[in-house]
Amino acid sequence: MAQKGAQLDRETFSCSICLDLLKDPVTLHCGHSYCRNCIKAHWDGEDQKGIHSCPQCRQTFIPRPVLGKNTMLAALVEQLKKTGLQAAPADHCYAGPEDVACDVCSGRKLKAIKSCLACLASYCEKHLQPHYDSPPLKKHKLVEPSKNLQENICSRHDEVMKMFCRSDQKSICYLCSVEEHKGHDTVSAAAERTERQRELEGSRQQIQQRVQDREKDVKLLQQEVEAINQSADKTVEHSEKIFTELIRLLQKRSSEVKQQIRSQQETEVSRVKELQEKLEQEITELKRKYAELQQLSDTEDHTQFLQNCPSVSALRESTPSSSIKIRPLRHFEAVTAAVSELREKLQDILREEWTNISLRVTEVDVLLSEPEPKSRAGFLKYSCEIKLDPNTANRQLLLSEGNRKVTFMNQPQSYSDHPDRFTGWFQVLSRESLTGRCYWEVERGGKGVGVAVAHKNISREGGNECVFGCNDKSWSLYWDPNNYTFIYNKIKTSISGPVSSRVGVYLDHRAGILSFYSVSETMTLLHRVQTTFTQPLYAGIGFYYYYSYGSTAELCKVE
Repeated sequence: MAQKGAQLDRETFSCSICLDLLKDPVTLHCGHSYCRNCIKAHWDGEDQKGIHSCPQCRQTFIPRPVLGKNTMLAALVEQLKKTGLQAAPADHCYAGPEDVACDVCSGRKLKAIKSCLACLASYCEKHLQPHYDSPPLKKHKLVEPSKNLQENICSRHDEVMKMFCRSDQKSICYLCSVEEHKGHDTVSAAAERTERQRELEGSRQQIQQRVQDREKDVKLLQQEVEAINQSADKTVEHSEKIFTELIRLLQKRSSEVKQQIRSQQETEVSRVKELQEKLEQEITELKRKYAELQQLSDTEDHTQFLQNCPSVSALRESTPSSSIKIRPLRHFEAVTAAVSELREKLQDILREEWTNISLRVTEVDVLLSEPEPKSRAGFLKYSCEIKLDPNTANRQLLLSEGNRKVTFMNQPQSYSDHPDRFTGWFQVLSRESLTGRCYWEVERGGKGVGVAVAHKNISREGGNECVFGCNDKSWSLYWDPNNYTFIYNKIKTSISGPVSSRVGVYLDHRAGILSFYSVSETMTLLHRVQTTFTQPLYAGIGFYYYYSYGSTAELCKVE
């Protein structure tokens, strides 16, 4: 509150003309006070009119009043000076270097709040007041503060330019319209403004409509993003569930096979052991009989020996010979073979179906590829600024024009060693990779020039395998003054079409389209490639014959 009170005092005791503390204050009959010298100088300027007025309220005085000192006000101002208060406005009210200053203020100028197109002057709040109070001044056109008011003055006639020449598309004054612009289609600046405002409004409506359309598209795309995410999440969930079920099924089958093997193992072992026990019992019995026979054989009593012999014969006849037969020792190897066969079949199925699944995944393409443009203006919407990479340029290629132009020299250039540099052939790649939809044009000078696109990992040294078009990593249009030849993977195709010094190249990486056009007054399709690009591509330029020395190729700035 104290600050507001101090500010009120400063404003109360300041002169509205010089904006400083009142010096030798005088008060007019209307009640407003000024420095004696300020109001005197103001009235001196009005003497020729014969009417003197108050700069603030515009009250007039006839005749010119005699100025008398306001002693009470002078005493108060002196008291204010002693207390250290300043009458100047706050610093933020003064015009800085970037502000528009009031043209009327003397000394340190205040910021202008309006500019007058009739007066061609700018005013602060106080000096603008007459434009609100005086009927003639009320008709003036006030605009936001402008530093460019002098641009509204004709430099030749020093008049306000209120006319517009449609023939020369420039603002002029009235004298211009009857002199150097005589006979031209001239209208008032206001009429031209009205016409252009109407056109501007039409453009604004078109832009607004496009904004609304794009906002709808953005909303649609956002919904599509949500749908893609939901579909992907749901598919991942289902896929995991299906694969988990498959794993469980395999685990179940594995458990069943294991159980069957163990059960059969137990059965066969039981059978073998049962037979083994019988045989062991028979062996015991046979050993006992053998001992008896041995004992009988050792008997010296002939009568005793003869009495026991018949029972031996009977035993020999009742004892069967062994009839056990064992299969070849393969046991469960057939089961292992059957499981291995199942594994191989499952691997084959998974391999085939995995390819099918992968193709299904990559076939998810939400946005339909736009058709190839039909006019050069349509192609230019996709124009891209391409510059050549000095690190890839063969040493006999000179780059210029900001690395957009290449010249085939007969002397090597002083390039440093670099692993990306072409050493086997006279070629160079672009610095930028090309994805999405791109269009660029190449201007040829001379002969033996090739325009290409290539993978980054194309060979840089060696024989023909590094030449654009002589491998499966590049596509090239060879270009001579009389004909064209397209080359891919060493296969050459002769191209018929109007030979021009300029060729346009259109690439839709996602759709797998690469097209070459002859560009003159019209565009003529020379060759189109439909394939699948698996890597980003780079623009390339090459020279293929020594007689091409001096030939040039330039990546054009297209508009």
